[in-house]
Amino acid sequence: MKEYSAENIRNIAVIGHSDSGKTIFVEAAMFDTGVTNRIGRIEDGTTISDYHPDEISRQISINSTLLSCEYHNTKLNFIDTPGFPDFVGEVTSALRVADAALLVLKAFEGVEVGSELVWKNAAKYKTPIFFVVNKMDHANADFNAVLEAAKSAFGTDVIAAQIPLNKGEHFDQVIDLIRMKLLTFSQDGDGKYTETDIPAEHLDEANARRDELVEKVAESSEELMNLFFEHGTLPEEDLRRGFRSSMQHRQIFPVFCCSALHNRGVSRILEFISNFGPTPLEHGSAVGRHPDTGEEIVVEAKADGEPVLFVYKTATELHVGEMSFFRVYSGMITSGLELVNRRTGKIERINQVYAVNGKERKEVPRLVAGDLGAVVKLKETRTNDTLSSKAFPVILPPIEFPEPIITGAIKPKSKGDEDKISTALKILHEEDPNFLYKYDDETHETVISGQGEIHLDVMVQRLKERFSVDVDLSQPRIPYRETIRGKTEVSYKHKKQTGGAGQYGEVYLRLEPLPRGSGYEFVNAIVGGVISGKFIPAVDKGIREIMERGVLAGYRVVDVRVTLFDGSQHSVDSNEISFKTAAIMAFKKGFLDCKPILLEPVYEVQVTVPEEYMGDVMGDVSSRRGKILGMDTDGHFQIIKALIPLAELYQYATSLRSMTQGRGIYTRRFSHYEEMPPDVQKKIIEEAQKAKENES
Repeated sequence: MKEYSAENIRNIAVIGHSDSGKTIFVEAAMFDTGVTNRIGRIEDGTTISDYHPDEISRQISINSTLLSCEYHNTKLNFIDTPGFPDFVGEVTSALRVADAALLVLKAFEGVEVGSELVWKNAAKYKTPIFFVVNKMDHANADFNAVLEAAKSAFGTDVIAAQIPLNKGEHFDQVIDLIRMKLLTFSQDGDGKYTETDIPAEHLDEANARRDELVEKVAESSEELMNLFFEHGTLPEEDLRRGFRSSMQHRQIFPVFCCSALHNRGVSRILEFISNFGPTPLEHGSAVGRHPDTGEEIVVEAKADGEPVLFVYKTATELHVGEMSFFRVYSGMITSGLELVNRRTGKIERINQVYAVNGKERKEVPRLVAGDLGAVVKLKETRTNDTLSSKAFPVILPPIEFPEPIITGAIKPKSKGDEDKISTALKILHEEDPNFLYKYDDETHETVISGQGEIHLDVMVQRLKERFSVDVDLSQPRIPYRETIRGKTEVSYKHKKQTGGAGQYGEVYLRLEPLPRGSGYEFVNAIVGGVISGKFIPAVDKGIREIMERGVLAGYRVVDVRVTLFDGSQHSVDSNEISFKTAAIMAFKKGFLDCKPILLEPVYEVQVTVPEEYMGDVMGDVSSRRGKILGMDTDGHFQIIKALIPLAELYQYATSLRSMTQGRGIYTRRFSHYEEMPPDVQKKIIEEAQKAKENES
């Protein structure tokens, strides 16, 4: 296979809202460059990118997929990413290793919530972006409306690089403002085009748009601005140089158009990427740190440097095993190379190095700095790991994945599957770090977390199909808390006499509430030795035990101060178990006399929706016992900030999408515990009592 140097490599993340046509764009790119001899169809499950069974059955992208092709002696590495917010982690990891992003917009819906989401992700990595307005073959396509919406949402540095001359099924012509030529694309889907002069009736508009483009490029540097004032325009060579530099530094975001489905316009975009896309050298050196000292270390994309790679994705492929997808940040990665995993400190031997195209893998002798590839069967390497040579210890910054917004409890349908579940969940988390799991000691449930209902459904499906573990997915038990609002003093004498040694312990406790979030405080106020010091810890232990079990409804007790201020003991029959039991019984009795209440976890929620759905969303928030904290504006979208009880957030992501026709997203994070309404509290207590009766 041909080898490429860093200056001849382009790493492009293909991002955008769901159903914008990202996968078909990449499919057309593979066809235009001869990688495949046909353009696959999502409906038929024949695309190179969406090849996993769950992607084929659901007809959506779930995984980010690496594909590569060659255009004009330049290697183009595309990472096709999912559009559903459920799989935003795949987008985040792709942007971490890309040098630029192609943000796909629909010609008839324009900027959507998913477009905003991926834009913000790209901004975190300072990733250069160019837009592609796809689906110009749609009857309602409106390039100018989409362009204005993009300017409104993303700023005035968004500027047209092309003007479509027609739309709908027969879309086939654009004016290219970089070349100032009319491009007419073939109607037979071969991706080719002819180049002619711009028709006279469109020349004025083309010149005006071209002037806007030139002025925007000139604004990117003082040198270019001086040239612009001197000549009234920019010389062609300077324009191209400035265009590339300003795009690389996120000073300009050019907009192209195409119909990926009919393969019209894609080949010109590939040509633009090849000519103007940032190289791994231009996007800037990576900055890592020394694993021991924390000292900053610059990692330059030099082929003759010390080998350094970063694993951005882990996947298990059928008949291959675990694959680690990586970017080479320095040096060359070759078969047989030994590198140190800087997280574990252990040596990893690189066996076969692969160039990847969807599910197709081709072994290559080496990959150089700036390139993307994969390696199989590394022993203990995971996503976010840095591997480097022994002589060059460095750790590159990890991918920061978003917090989960949905949780579910899983329970095996067959007994004895617990160990299998644990192993399977570990593997699924390693493949998708945005998928989390834990065993909750408080609720005694295995809880899984992710970015949406589809995300969790996919993981449950993989448990069954890949690991033969069938589980039920249900709403997790809410970790309510119990506490008190009043004070009391209470005593309890535990006295038990059997044939042998007896049991005796008497305690006097004072219970009082603490400020929210204080936890538990035990005060030993015994004087005069009425209770021996060796029994005091048993009293504390008993109180902690009953607080963990709960009194009202079986939930953990919090924010209580307990003072042991008196008691009595027997010279023979007193022991630790006696005082522990006395403390438990006294606490239970006193707790019920202190105006006990239930607390519920409340989350801070941020909902982003188009303005037309704001009223419905706010009404829904109120129906969920939510409190609106405020509102903000972000382009065409409204941001609603609210506090909502966790009990009301189960499957909220699905409800929100239904309410907003898939255009609303939300994030959440734990805020605090607060007292729940009496009617809700009564219901929870009654349910707990019934469950206890059924168990007995």
